[in-house]
Amino acid sequence: MKRNIFYGIVFLFFVQFAHSQSLPEVTLDHEWKGKIHSLAPEKPTFPTKKKKQILVFSLHTGFNHWVIPHTEEMIKIIGEKSGAFKVTGSKDISEFESKNLKKYDAIILNNTCSRPDHRNLFWDKLRADSNADSVTLMKKAQELESNLLNYVKKGGGLMLLHGAVTTQNNSWAFSRLVGASFDYHPPQQSFQVYLEDADHPLVSAFPAGGFSHIDEPYFYKNAYAEQNFKPLLYFNNAEIKNQRKGQELTEGKTYVAWIRAEGKGKVMYASPSHNAQSFENPQLLKFFLDGMQYVAGDVICDETPLKN
Repeated sequence: MKRNIFYGIVFLFFVQFAHSQSLPEVTLDHEWKGKIHSLAPEKPTFPTKKKKQILVFSLHTGFNHWVIPHTEEMIKIIGEKSGAFKVTGSKDISEFESKNLKKYDAIILNNTCSRPDHRNLFWDKLRADSNADSVTLMKKAQELESNLLNYVKKGGGLMLLHGAVTTQNNSWAFSRLVGASFDYHPPQQSFQVYLEDADHPLVSAFPAGGFSHIDEPYFYKNAYAEQNFKPLLYFNNAEIKNQRKGQELTEGKTYVAWIRAEGKGKVMYASPSHNAQSFENPQLLKFFLDGMQYVAGDVICDETPLKN
């Protein structure tokens, strides 16, 4: 308990004095893993009948977030310490063949950023590995994307973390599945994250007033305008510095995390975090674990989309 309080004070101190700048990379070593393990929840928040199988997919072809390996380890730690999940990590796109998707109760896309030219992770990888003609490769890329969409519709779970929103950023089908496409982000900065509904079970990890956070504040496009999701967290636009010139938003809110039902499946997007330092906040670890339970089908909660 004393260690949790100590790490919480260190985290808040760090947030208070950080300004619009990138945080230093954290060494992924035994000490860091031990710290995250000590802060992780002891048990799942919601009842679960069996240990669920989770795939953490961590391939990137575009921007390389240094936090990718830390995020994968964090997911493994909170899943396995709680006893709720068996977590498998992979960067192999063959996992998105229909027969392989069936092995998992939920998929977590971990900062799976695609290249800016096509904004199609599957195409990027297929093109890098093959000399086949472009038509054949694009057909296969579309097949893998379709497999993922069908997997969710038939009852699979999908959780997307931070840069994963760009995985298939030019695909409207993927944008509607996720609830948005990535537009841009201002430089990293400290900002307040607020709870859309403090009584919603998936934000029970946080105090009613929200929490301070250092990150890239993401702005979105495409399906985001349809608001076909249930928001969980947001920031006030007026509080975000260095927005894109000519597109500054001085009122309203932008959502940081949300959920949505798709067919028989569940989807959750969470923008945090670009930085491994964020995982030293035990509240955020509980939020991620609760989100994993949601996409794996353990949580019955309000999913009413904003558009309704």
